[in-house]
Amino acid sequence: MSGRDTIFALSSGQLPAAIAIVRISGSQAGEALCGLAGSLPKPHVSSLRKIVNPISKELLDEALCLWFPGPHSATGEDIAEIHCHGGRAVVQAIELALAGIEGLRPAEPGEFTRRAFTNGRMDLAEAEGLSDLLFAETELQRKVAVRAAGGALSRKVESWQQSVLQLSAAVEAELDFSDEDDVTPAHLEKVQGAASNLSDEFLAILNRPRAEKLREGVRVVLGGPPNSGKSTLLNALVEREAAIVSNIAGTTRDVIEVPIAIAGIPFLLIDTAGVRDRGAEEIERIGIERARQQFQLADIVLWLGPEGEGPKTSEVVEVASQRDREDFQPKAPGSLAVSPVSGAGMADLVDKLLKLSENIVCRGDELTANKRQAEHLAQAQCHLAEIVHQSDYLIIAEHLRMIRAALDAITGRSGTEDMLDTLFGKFCIGK
Repeated sequence: MSGRDTIFALSSGQLPAAIAIVRISGSQAGEALCGLAGSLPKPHVSSLRKIVNPISKELLDEALCLWFPGPHSATGEDIAEIHCHGGRAVVQAIELALAGIEGLRPAEPGEFTRRAFTNGRMDLAEAEGLSDLLFAETELQRKVAVRAAGGALSRKVESWQQSVLQLSAAVEAELDFSDEDDVTPAHLEKVQGAASNLSDEFLAILNRPRAEKLREGVRVVLGGPPNSGKSTLLNALVEREAAIVSNIAGTTRDVIEVPIAIAGIPFLLIDTAGVRDRGAEEIERIGIERARQQFQLADIVLWLGPEGEGPKTSEVVEVASQRDREDFQPKAPGSLAVSPVSGAGMADLVDKLLKLSENIVCRGDELTANKRQAEHLAQAQCHLAEIVHQSDYLIIAEHLRMIRAALDAITGRSGTEDMLDTLFGKFCIGK
């Protein structure tokens, strides 16, 4: 595979569809479009053309064609698009015609976006935001991904880079030209104060939830002894029969995971085997052990068992279920009493989950970072913290250099091929 090849792929949705978009990117994009459509349309203006196989001269379709000369295109290269009818046979015929042109080949997953990154049309943070946008399933996921893909974090990083560059220039001036009258000395307190302010900005973002949590969803584990109403509660929350409900103790043997969006926030509801110390046979004991493992991984545990006997490793919400039963035993004030059968108290439980999620997932109007970005930001913050207590300009200058390198890594100015392969390999072929 060569980055100099001209590539093509279906860049629209699953076929069949009303319209399909076949995209071509590379130095031979214009030549390829001419071969199929007869001539190039005006740049950025759609033109209705007959699409013909350049070898057999067979009419393939009648389609809208567009021409985007590089570098002002999505990939930074020449791009041609054929907006044809979305039948499988039509698209296949056009792709076969393109494959017959020497120098053209089908695109690899994410290759269009990778070329956009390589050619400076987007940076790595924007590409990661685009990846999240492609997989967004809830409104909050969409909002956060749109901000990232639109360059919100990249613009902030750029402003930080400018501030660090100004500090670096002032420190270098103090080191190299402090004996000249026309150079303003970089006062140590000013440098330390600026470093402290930047450090606070970095910490504010680092203290926010990671972007991955929004993609994974808030892990809500339902726990308690057998027949405490866990499966019934799960089914009520997801509004379908996701878990088997039975009066027989130990019905749930394994972990059941059900994703759901509540008010646009993704949750992963997890039903577990009933926890008990005695009476469980071998398979049930395995299920109980898996339940305890889920307690360790949970963001929130809805505990339906005896009050105070829930796990101590995460946020535990005491829930008294089955409040519609005659033998219902309420818990202490502050707990939630619900009936999945009648619906009583369910709105309060949902409100509680939404309230707790505020500290677990990021909000749509907040700037947030993913794990990779946060690691580099944390490195930069550590160097800023060192500057605050440092008086040696040579050491300060080295810390500033390391900060610039860490910020560059966020936007991809310094990165490894393996990391790029992993990111762009998740994209679909047409991206």
